Parts: sequence; C-alpha cells; structure tokens
Amino acid sequence: MADDKLMRVLMYYSNRDVRVQEIPVPQIGPGELLMKVIASGICGSDVMEWYRRDKVPLVLGHEVAGNVVRVGEGVDRFREGDRIAATHHVPCNTCHYCLNGHHTVCETLLRGTHFDPGGFAEYVRVPAINVDRGVFKIPDSVSYEEASFMEPLACVLRGQKNARLRAGQTVLVLGCGISGLLHVGLARALGAGLVIGADTILFRLEMAGKLGAHVTFEANEEIVDRVRKINDGYLADLVIICFDGFIPLALKSVERGGTVLFFAGASEGATIPATINDLFWRTEITLTSTYAGSPKDCMKALKLIRAKAVPVTELVTHRLSLEEATKAFMMVASPIEHESVKVIVEPQGA
Repeated sequence: MADDKLMRVLMYYSNRDVRVQEIPVPQIGPGELLMKVIASGICGSDVMEWYRRDKVPLVLGHEVAGNVVRVGEGVDRFREGDRIAATHHVPCNTCHYCLNGHHTVCETLLRGTHFDPGGFAEYVRVPAINVDRGVFKIPDSVSYEEASFMEPLACVLRGQKNARLRAGQTVLVLGCGISGLLHVGLARALGAGLVIGADTILFRLEMAGKLGAHVTFEANEEIVDRVRKINDGYLADLVIICFDGFIPLALKSVERGGTVLFFAGASEGATIPATINDLFWRTEITLTSTYAGSPKDCMKALKLIRAKAVPVTELVTHRLSLEEATKAFMMVASPIEHESVKVIVEPQGA
C-alpha cells in the first residue's frame, strides 16, 4: 500500500452533518498496526452532540473489527491477515487508579489513547499501547460484526461487575436501547433470577424479549406495583439506568439494600432528583456508576460472544456503507422514527 494513498472516512460535524471525505491513510510506526476496518458500530455516545461540539470536525467510531494489513517494527503477536477486534481506550496499568482496580478512570484511558483517525474509516492506525493491551484476535467462529460488539459488551460487563450482580437477583433495566438490551442479555447470561426490560417504545420491548428478558413493561409510574406483583412483593435488587429520563423511576423501583447503576451518559446538566433522607436513610441503597471497559473486560466479552451467551446479532437493525452512513447518526439519534437499535457501518462496502 502506497504511503500517500487516500482513504474514505465519515467526517462528523453534527448529527445532521456527516460527510464522506478523503484523507491520507495513516502511516504506522514501531509497535503499531494498520487495521482495515470491516465492521464499525455506532455507539450512543457518538450522537451526544454536546459532548462533541468543541472537538468537531472529527472521525468517530470505536467499536471496530477488521484485518491487520500492516505490522509495525517490533510487533510479534500479530501478522498481516489476522482478524482482530480493538478497543480505542486502554489504561497505563501502573497509576494509582489501575493499581486499585479502577482501570477505566485511569488518566491514560480517559484522555491518552485513541484510534487514528477513528473507526468510521477504511483504515485505522492502532497505536503501540493499544496493540500491547487492547487488540484481540477474533475466534474463527465469530464474525466481524459480532466482534464489533466486544467493546460495548465489555462496558456492560464492567457495569454489572461494579453493581455486584449476583445470580438469582431481580434486575430491572430502564431503557432498552442498545446498551440496555446488552444489559438484558448479559444479566440473563450471568444467572439473574428475574430480568425485566422497560421502555416506552414497543419495538425495543420486543427486542428485549429476544435478548432474554423474562418480562417487559412500559416504563411509567405503574412499574413499581407491577414489579412487586411478579416479584413476591419486592422491588428490584438491581436497577440499571440506560436513559437519564428514567432516573426518578429508578429511584422508586429499587428495593431496600439494592443497587442503582447509572450506566448511560446523561444529558448536559442532568441531576439526581432526590433528598438524602428519602433516598438513603434506613434503605442501605447503593448508587454506583461505570465508564468504559478494561482490557480484561474486553477479553471476557469476546469469550461471551464466542459462546453465543449474548445474542448480539439480534441487535443489528441496519448495515450501511460509508456513503449510506451519512444519515446513520440521525438514525441513532432518532431511533423511534427509524426503528433503529444497532447500526453497523461497513467501510469496505457490503
């Protein structure tokens, strides 16, 4: 491949303004890989305009799977032609946070690592630190599309680990978009006794059933009584918030001694609508949060995908080329209009 070759990318300006542009194929250095992107999923965070507005224009995309097409000097674990999945953020493994098990709040993971230019491109340069701890060979039985779910499933896995999900517990997932549906599937795979999916959108509730929810409810004030009715009079042991509009409902739906997991990124300026005494005094409720996934979480996620423990392909509603994907961000930002869940971009074409 010539060093001056151009490649196509999706350049993001806003959810309504995404353009196919040409930029040079990245040149790699020692310890790095050049990856040909076959499947790249759109994440809910990709359409958080307030989070991106000071950084545009840029190439987004971090849920990627593809082939190694060039290997940098010193790389011995990978060779040209290897099928790989990669994660864009990796920890340093040596800081205060990493040494205390909090790899996903490591400064290196939060701000120091990324793909060049981003996963919505024909090719991606994978930096040496990512190659060292954030690139994984795809098992023969796993497709590129399935492997692109490694990173989002790793995030979900870490979230349920932080929330201390135990077999037999009752889990209520509020918001059954892509992350909520992965939570449904994983909770079922990990042995939750009762998994409840809740949303206001019918096709999402139907999808939650396919992912393993024992029951689905419309997310409204009646859910408190409905959970009690099917759960021997108790509320949920674990409530997972995958849409910040459901925060008030979550705080009403958790049982004493239970846990509320704030998983999804919230709207700018969102707050928790509760008083300390009402929420905590004599309840022993735990509020916890999570961000991203560690390399170990990615390894476990890929194993779960290989085992078909979480049926990720059930989540894919759209597969689009780069040219078609100029509208994909609006599809993800307006899921009701388009009945979209997971949109996969195929930079090389179908």
